[in-house]
Amino acid sequence: SQISFFSPQTPFPAEQRMVLVACGPFTPSDSIAFEPLSDLLEVVARDRPDVCVLFGPFLDAKHEQVESCQLLGSFSDVFRLCLRTIIEGTRSAGSQLVLVPSLRDVSHDFVYPQPPFSFPDLPKEDKARVLLVPEPCTLDID
Repeated sequence: SQISFFSPQTPFPAEQRMVLVACGPFTPSDSIAFEPLSDLLEVVARDRPDVCVLFGPFLDAKHEQVESCQLLGSFSDVFRLCLRTIIEGTRSAGSQLVLVPSLRDVSHDFVYPQPPFSFPDLPKEDKARVLLVPEPCTLDID
């Protein structure tokens, strides 16, 4: 798949684009709390990148609490909460958000190539700014 943020018919914008790229897991190894994700969202709010590309795993299948089933909710519930936190946490920055799955995402298809995440609850106001892409994919930014 190839994703383009700008129309190929228009010339490249003269200004530079800030792209923030981060890779999961977004939890510490001793807890399922998403403190590193919260820290990342603070950076996004402060720096206001044009594009924010986040690679999974978002809920790591290799995490000790996931492997021992010590979560307070289902894998899909915790994953949806994580996505909702990311989407709402980047909304004020206005960044284009790209979410790329990982083979270690516990709530996603363990096949390669991976399909994009399914998130039918994506708020209407975020549909133009949030891209759920397959792995692998090609991103064309400018």
